[in-house]
Amino acid sequence: MAKAKEHYFDISAKLDMMEMKNAIVQAEKEISTRFDFKGIKAEINLNEKAKTLSLSSSSDSKIDALKDIVISKMIKRGLSPKSLEEVKSEGISGGNIKVVYKIVDSIEKDEAKKIVKAIKDLKLKVTPSIQGDEVRVSGKKIDDLQKVITEVKKLDLKAPLVFGNFK
Repeated sequence: MAKAKEHYFDISAKLDMMEMKNAIVQAEKEISTRFDFKGIKAEINLNEKAKTLSLSSSSDSKIDALKDIVISKMIKRGLSPKSLEEVKSEGISGGNIKVVYKIVDSIEKDEAKKIVKAIKDLKLKVTPSIQGDEVRVSGKKIDDLQKVITEVKKLDLKAPLVFGNFK
């Protein structure tokens, strides 16, 4: 009799930087054609190395509009708005405002522990394990793994979760 095969998947918070760049290019195109941004400073800067995104404009309402545009473009490209966490807001030259967002692309230890605990509380025959900034879940039944994904998606976490490597 053959032994049942182990199946597994990984839970991570990876952000596809190429898709992020595409979302920003699209957002910049939209801003350049919008009437409410005519003659107004509106900048979007992505710093891949520092993993930050900064928005600069003339007022809080313009910053909010910029953020809404960026987020709508991110969602269209399958990126979670949870990937952006506001770090600071500051006044810059010319009475303009700059808001800096940290790009969240990993699961923090506390959140990983919360995920593992929630999975164990389901009392399914699966094994969650923390591997760096990912959580791997393995089990014999694909149905059990799918239940885990459904339940983990319901958790209120800061990290934008990605479920991958389903095997």
